[in-house]
Amino acid sequence: MEINIQTPALLFPAVSLLLLAYTNKFLAIANLIRKLVSDYEKKQKHDLLKQIRSLRRRLMLIRWMQVCGVSSMLLCVVTMYLIYENCQVGAKILFAVSLLLMIASLVITLIEIVLSAGALRVVLKDLEEKNKKVSS
Repeated sequence: MEINIQTPALLFPAVSLLLLAYTNKFLAIANLIRKLVSDYEKKQKHDLLKQIRSLRRRLMLIRWMQVCGVSSMLLCVVTMYLIYENCQVGAKILFAVSLLLMIASLVITLIEIVLSAGALRVVLKDLEEKNKKVSS
């Protein structure tokens, strides 16, 4: 199978949108951490430390999502150069690695989504318990 210069170029719009989403997610979590740290300094609530630790883990995952996504895009560019230079074998190998990096980025995204949903579930459970105590 031969690949042409358009094949790796197909990933550019998807990777660009993913990186934008990853960056927005990173910024939102970073702002939330800043707020929680400020709240902790005022109230010294230990449950805030648990939330901050969880968010720190999510930030690490987002950083790896970004690393894999950017690496995938970089390898797509190198693949396009190799195709331009008529080096099909190298282009195929690098494009395959690029696809694997994109898969890794998406798998890490799934893990981060599961962590996020779990954290929200805990917060909602706490809210429900407080609501039951107030209404009793």
